[in-house]
Amino acid sequence: MNARLFDGQTAVISGGLGDIGFKTAVALARNGAAIGLGDIKDPSEATPYIQEIESFGVQCVYHRVDAGQHTAVKKWIDEVVASLGIPQLIIVNAAIVNLKGLHEISPEEWINELNINLNGAFFMAQYTTGVLCEAALPGRVVMVGSWAAQRVHQHMPAYSVAKAGLNMLCKCMALELAPRNILVNEIAPGYVSAGLTGKIWNDNPALMEKSRAKVPTQQVIMAEEVADQIVHLCDPRNCHMTGSTLLMDGGLSLV
Repeated sequence: MNARLFDGQTAVISGGLGDIGFKTAVALARNGAAIGLGDIKDPSEATPYIQEIESFGVQCVYHRVDAGQHTAVKKWIDEVVASLGIPQLIIVNAAIVNLKGLHEISPEEWINELNINLNGAFFMAQYTTGVLCEAALPGRVVMVGSWAAQRVHQHMPAYSVAKAGLNMLCKCMALELAPRNILVNEIAPGYVSAGLTGKIWNDNPALMEKSRAKVPTQQVIMAEEVADQIVHLCDPRNCHMTGSTLLMDGGLSLV
């Protein structure tokens, strides 16, 4: 068998049972990476996901983890290291969103959303890259952001604020880790037919068409397409991008 792009490497993915997270896991596994999935779902729900990943001839483990709890994140990463080896591909993906305006969202919802989407990203990226530094290994970190970090979204202020913070976190980490050959980048999708948006669109196809019409390219993004671009950012031949945002929004941010 010919060598694959990520043979001998391990990837960790938070929010790994979600649409984008799992499609990314599949894309990395297809290219030879062992996969450590983390999500809040019960382990009994992970079996078919693990089986699909392992069909590519790689190992896969799943751990239930709350991305907003730093001790839980540390325990998860330590368990992945023990079973699969040190992760060199770090996909920071876990996120939640409340579709509520500024005076509708409760203080508890605001705090929880920033905790998962921003604090959780920091906890995961800080600890995993610390392990890489200690082992003197190179790595790739990809943070799943959003075009909402660049434009006001009145119906989801906490999400937009968290993703704007994620953008700067990416830059801060990229500068500090560049001398260690740990590259940190962000991918910022526009309208993706996945997750909460995908469910809303499935229930209301007319709303999807209305959203599509707003996109200059007249296309919405599929989770597989986001996964492909994450693989591109992880590719060892892509060795000069760090602190960058790969904006894939079909031109939404231009209008």
